[in-house]
Amino acid sequence: MAIAGESRFHVLAVDDSLIDRKLIERLLKTSSYQVTAVDSGSKALEFLGLADEERNNDQPSVSPDHQQEVEVNLIITDYCMPGMTGYDLLKKVKHQSSSLKDIPVVIMSSEDVPSRINRCLEEGAEEFFLKPVQLSDMKRLIPHLLKSKPKEQQQSEPQQQLLQSQSSPQHQQQQQQQQQTNNKRKAMDEGLSQENRRPRFSGLTVV
Repeated sequence: MAIAGESRFHVLAVDDSLIDRKLIERLLKTSSYQVTAVDSGSKALEFLGLADEERNNDQPSVSPDHQQEVEVNLIITDYCMPGMTGYDLLKKVKHQSSSLKDIPVVIMSSEDVPSRINRCLEEGAEEFFLKPVQLSDMKRLIPHLLKSKPKEQQQSEPQQQLLQSQSSPQHQQQQQQQQQTNNKRKAMDEGLSQENRRPRFSGLTVV
């Protein structure tokens, strides 16, 4: 199910359960994602460069240079964790850092609680997965990962795909067939045009 070039996507997985964390890490790697797995929300903030701000709330933001050291395309986190829940992590990512707020966040939970799901979605989560997470769920990450890419890449990739398709033997064969069809149509049009220009005689015989 991996899409071309998908390995460039980096996913940060957060779960305090070792079993669940290993499962999501394996599923992500099977889908050709680069994965960093941590066991708490605080470690996730540290990895993202927000730990300094946790310790110094009087500072408006973390140094942009520090935040840009690590590029994360998506965060997938468990909801129920000791200390900092996945919901708390979601709020910090979305509201505490201007440079990280656009990173898509997916919440996981073993409990199907509508109020919890709605609260996370309203706070900015892209998806809410019920555990155990399955390989089919990985497909649902693709559109969110694509949105996380710079607009320049989103614009250039379709152009590259178009150029590649145009240079393929199949495309060249289609062009030749189209040219042959156009030539036949042109010949038929010219024949009809000449036919229309021929003088027409009445049935009278000139003596």
